[in-house]
This record gives sequence, structure tokens and C-alpha cells, in this order.
Amino acid sequence: MAISTPLEPRSPARREGRQARGWLPALALLGPAILFFLLVFVLPVGLMLRFSFLKQLPDGSLTTLPTLANYIRLATVDLYRGVLLTTLRISLLTTIGAVLLAYPLALVIARGPAILGRIITMLVIAPLLVNVVVRAYGWRVILANGPGGVLNWLLSFLGLGPVELLYSDWAVVIGSVQVFLPMMVLPLAAAIGRIDPAVEDAARTLGGDSLAVFRWVTLPLSLPGLGAGCTLVFSLTASSFILPSLLGGSFTKMLGTLVEEQILTVFDWPFGAAIATVMVVIVMAINLGYMALIERRVPTRAKGAA
Repeated sequence: MAISTPLEPRSPARREGRQARGWLPALALLGPAILFFLLVFVLPVGLMLRFSFLKQLPDGSLTTLPTLANYIRLATVDLYRGVLLTTLRISLLTTIGAVLLAYPLALVIARGPAILGRIITMLVIAPLLVNVVVRAYGWRVILANGPGGVLNWLLSFLGLGPVELLYSDWAVVIGSVQVFLPMMVLPLAAAIGRIDPAVEDAARTLGGDSLAVFRWVTLPLSLPGLGAGCTLVFSLTASSFILPSLLGGSFTKMLGTLVEEQILTVFDWPFGAAIATVMVVIVMAINLGYMALIERRVPTRAKGAA
């Protein structure tokens, strides 16, 4: 008869060795992604930060000692401060416009008939197949000032008179809303699709109309999709270059166009790097603020709606 012996307890060193060997396959799989991230993002951003703390001398050479002159110049000169405020204003208006247009489309995609939802989805995604430059030139034709513009021709036909939209903030907002609208619709549709329809039916049973159900049930439970869409639209608008250049011209400058001018026209790389750094910091701060606000409000709202 065999005598069973109790298993010897594993020593902490052996257990740690097994855990370390278990991490090796994961590190091997993550290695290419980490290397790509370091080469494509960390290294360029590090070089940009380094250049932003240098100053270009009149002869074109760069100083060797770090300085805050570029950031002080960006904060004190009225022209550059105005460009910063214009960027924030246009990005905020674009985000608000995208939210107002995206919610009805997302509700139809998630709650409407299947065929209609597929059609709306195709109409939302189809513009992504067209280059943004082509779409920007299309908006130039539509919003052109004078009788040659499609919108002005229609307004004149209706007796409402012409308007001056092209080369203004509103032209950039209109073009940005159309270009970045899919980035708001798709996260919202996914978030609304994850909401249990029984929750909305219960709210209607308790006497809530469509507006009340949307305000107290659909909107709170779709906040994660709303936060994702807002961060995408705001970030893409704040960093865009083509739309402000073609629709805003020299009358509506944003940080993207200002960076292009400083680097490719003025050849002031340190100041351009400082502007780009400020743009990245602003976008990241707003995105983190969105995420913190959503994470704070989603659990409370979700429990209240349930």
C-alpha cells in the first residue's frame, strides 16, 4: 500500500520565478507595439519638447540653454493668444453641433427599424471614403460668398438675401461638423445599443414622455459614448489644419495653421514646437477632464435611472 506524502509548499522564490516566466510571453507579444509607440510617439514628442525650450537667434542658430521665451511669447502676444482662443471656440462649437446632430442619428441606428438603421449607418460612414481635402473644396463651393455660392443662390431664390460665410469661423465649424460627425455618431450608437430597452419601457410605463425618457434614462446611460465622441471631435477639430486653411483662410487661424506657418514659412522651429506642445497639452487636459467627469457621473446617474 502506497503511503501518500503531503505536497511540499512552494517556496516564495519558486513562485516568483514562475510568475516571471509567465510574464515573458506577454512582454514578447507587447514588444513590437511598445517599440512602435516609442518610435512614433514618445521620441517625436520628446524632440518637440526639447525644441520648444530653445530659442532661434537672428542668424538662424539655436540657443543651447533652455528658455521659456517661446511660451512667454505665445501667452503675451495678442495675435497668438487670439489664435488660441479661436481654436478653443471653434472646437467647442463643433463639438456642440456634432452632439446635436449625432443623437437623433444614433437613436435611429440603435432603436429604429433595422433597414433604416443600416441606411443611416451607411450615410454616416460613406463620407469617410472621400478625402477631407475634396470635402473641404466642396464646402468652399457651397459656402462661397456672392451669387456663385450654392447656399447664397438658394437664399437669394427664397428672398432671404446673401450671407458671408466663407472665410469665417462659422465656415470652419460647418465643415468640421460634417467631417467629424461620424466620430460622434458611432460611439453614441454603440452606447445607446447597450442600454436595455426594458429600462426605457419601464420609464414610459411610469408616465414619462419621450423627452423625459431621453433626459433621465437614455442620456445618463449613454454618457460613456458621449464622452468618447466629444473627446474625438474636440481633439480632431483643435488639431485640424486643412479645414481652417481652406474654409477659414487668413481670417480664421487656428493652432494647426499657425504651427504650419511657423515651421514651413517662418522656419522658426522652436516657436512652432512650443505652439504644438501647448496644443497637445490642451487637448490632453480636456480629454482627461471629460473622462473624469464621465467616470464620476455615470455610476450615480446609472443607479438613479435603474
